[in-house]
Amino acid sequence: MNHFSYERIGPGHDRPRLPEPRPAEPGLWPKLEAALAVVNRDVTATLPGQDALILMAEPPRQPPSPGGVDRGRVYVAMPDGRWQGNQVNAYDPEEGEPLEPDDEMTVLTVVADAAQETLVELLWQVWPVCGEHKLGMHPRPAGSTDDWCGGVPDPAVPAVWWCRGGREGDGHDVALVGELAGTLPGKQRRALRRGLRSSERGQGGRR
Repeated sequence: MNHFSYERIGPGHDRPRLPEPRPAEPGLWPKLEAALAVVNRDVTATLPGQDALILMAEPPRQPPSPGGVDRGRVYVAMPDGRWQGNQVNAYDPEEGEPLEPDDEMTVLTVVADAAQETLVELLWQVWPVCGEHKLGMHPRPAGSTDDWCGGVPDPAVPAVWWCRGGREGDGHDVALVGELAGTLPGKQRRALRRGLRSSERGQGGRR
């Protein structure tokens, strides 16, 4: 689990305690929030009983340079604030990078990958799983080949969950990120819909 800590640097000379991570302020990271809402649809569909993931913000460790902006690091975390893996805002105040990834597909891929790492590491189980091959899947641009080795996602190509397939190397796209509910067997899909309707009624959201 990632969290702040401090180390002794000598007798009687402890480092000052750093600010604690906290849930990200709503509206401060609109692209990341929108992407996580999409990924959480897959969490709800495939992990019954698992509450939605959240964004956790790790405050800057130093004040930003004059004229600069630094909102710290943002991670995809469990509801209790634990996370594993890399930040999802690759912003470097000194390099002038954007506060959030520039395009929808890039941010969705980054958030899906971070969600996967947090769930796999903290739940100790593979997620998500291809229903056909029973293997873990990974977020990729649609239409990727088996030898795809990363790179900058094409904004025009949707992000999908990809399975490497069987021994024949028949890797394949399983579903768009956010659309895993459509890959579930009929009985599970119906149970999911009932659960969502029940949740909406409980929140006063009857339609």
